[in-house]
Amino acid sequence: RRRSFPRRSSRKHNGRKQTKMSENKPTLPAWDLSDMYKGIDDPQIAADMESYRKTAASFARKYKGRLAGLSAEEFARALEIYNKLSEMAGLLGGFAYLNMCTQMKNKEAMAFFQNTSEKLTDYGKPVIFFELELNRLPAATLKEWLKNKKVAFYKPFIMRAQRFKKYDLPEAVEEVFVEKSVTSSEAWVRFYEETSSRLEYTVDGQKYNDAEITKLLLDKDAEVREKAGREICRVSSENAPFMSFVYNMVVKDKAISDIKRGFKTPVSGPNLGEDVKDVTVETLAQTVRDNYGKIAHRFYKLKAKWLGVDKLKYWDRNAPLPFCDDRRYSWEESVKIVLDAYNEFSPKLYDIARNFFDHPWIDVPPRDGKRGGAFASGPVNSRHPYLFLNFVGKQNDVLTLAHELGHGCHMMTRRKNGDLNETSRMTTEEVASVFGEMMTFQSLLKQTADDKEKLCLIAGKVSDMINTAVRQIAFHFFETRVHNERREGELSADRLGEIWLEEMRAAQGPYVEMGDENAQIWSQVGHFFFRPFYVYCYSFADCLVNSLYQVYQEGNVKEFPDKYLDMLSKTAITDYDKLLKPFGLNPDDPAFWNKGLGLISHYIDELERLDKKVFGK
Repeated sequence: RRRSFPRRSSRKHNGRKQTKMSENKPTLPAWDLSDMYKGIDDPQIAADMESYRKTAASFARKYKGRLAGLSAEEFARALEIYNKLSEMAGLLGGFAYLNMCTQMKNKEAMAFFQNTSEKLTDYGKPVIFFELELNRLPAATLKEWLKNKKVAFYKPFIMRAQRFKKYDLPEAVEEVFVEKSVTSSEAWVRFYEETSSRLEYTVDGQKYNDAEITKLLLDKDAEVREKAGREICRVSSENAPFMSFVYNMVVKDKAISDIKRGFKTPVSGPNLGEDVKDVTVETLAQTVRDNYGKIAHRFYKLKAKWLGVDKLKYWDRNAPLPFCDDRRYSWEESVKIVLDAYNEFSPKLYDIARNFFDHPWIDVPPRDGKRGGAFASGPVNSRHPYLFLNFVGKQNDVLTLAHELGHGCHMMTRRKNGDLNETSRMTTEEVASVFGEMMTFQSLLKQTADDKEKLCLIAGKVSDMINTAVRQIAFHFFETRVHNERREGELSADRLGEIWLEEMRAAQGPYVEMGDENAQIWSQVGHFFFRPFYVYCYSFADCLVNSLYQVYQEGNVKEFPDKYLDMLSKTAITDYDKLLKPFGLNPDDPAFWNKGLGLISHYIDELERLDKKVFGK
């Protein structure tokens, strides 16, 4: 939560890593980062970095040890400068990261990112005192200051800082944590990402990178899928000692911080950052686990039947159905489908979304050295965000576009909230993206009259929903067990594999075969490394959106689209109960999660009905 580093919002898709399709390359747009800086040699970077250093040092000289004696107006001015520092760090760090993502084999780009991170850490150290000193102020002082409109604007930031009050450490210790982050957790994460981007996979004599190999898992030919799946398992197993060591270091680094701060469990810190009670997350996780059989097991039984096997192989979970058309969508067609769906829901949302295609804010084509997956990033709250894709023209690429565009629109609705206030909660960060997917899916479904095509479309959506709502909770249980056991000592690659297989087998059920060769696939889940305990946020958001969409379909909430956009604009600055009250939803109630999961179960009911109608069995 310390302000030395810029915010980074990202999503690594589950079963949605895209890969290159060379015939698309000439027409696919790439982003232009020159509205931040013209390049890594832009002299403005050095000037801005120096300005950041001087501003941070000046801020410390002026305010350190003096907050208690400030007037409300003076404190408001301090907050404005602190917000400016956050924006400066976000611009510099955000550019370095986005510049690196498209060229991770470029040594200069990688070195620039690391050097930028180190400088921001070093130059930001003088301001570490601010939140610590803020949390030592008497409650009466803060209450009086908050009567000032300028101070009240930053109330979300102040209240968030206050939540961590009991876990704050002495300033000297906090400084050490910040200073060492670039050589501990941040360094291990960078090492993991660089190494993953350099891994090579070979199938039938052809080499593939990390982002490319998973395309073969979507091939209609079962033999191709098996070769790709076994090669992924081989490379994962071959690198297991290395990946296990890196992961052990990441988990241990977090444990050191957690124990020093006094967090009771490994997930408590992330939950506090999300402003979600531990019991709420436990209720979500257990509710999903209780529904494994009703959802995932039932769906995979159907899919095994459709693929003509007794059990699915691990690498067949996301396989296309043999009787479904392997349709390709052009970029232009995909954009139209998504924008039409957004427009049908809300012309206001469409107007926001249109900006991303009228300006060079999206990097679309896969290319050598570009990291896999997709994400949205808003380095500075007051500026526009960027979208990162690896588009190849499959149906899930259309939904990926809808997802990341949802993130982008969400960020655009919050541009006036102030950088300090917008340290976003990941549980709500995924709401707009998942809702964007849902709108696009429903639009495609309305346009589909043929029962077999409808079955194919729903099956694809259910597969994605299981990946998001169910599989991510299995990831959460894996992660929780690893972090708990790591406190007793280092976990071997074999032990990590055992925990992984146990959780995956429980979630996927008797109709998915998880052999021992799949034991090290966990190392492909990047969030385990760079954002511990992020994964449950996907399930949280998916269930929330499912409940929200059902409320929308019921038609009982007047002006739903406008209330939805208003909610998006406040997700980081308003409590959950107030955010969801207009829609009659309460995430502390187990029925809330069951309502969300019930939509997935409903779609499986529809698949069973269509299966009998189409195939007569």
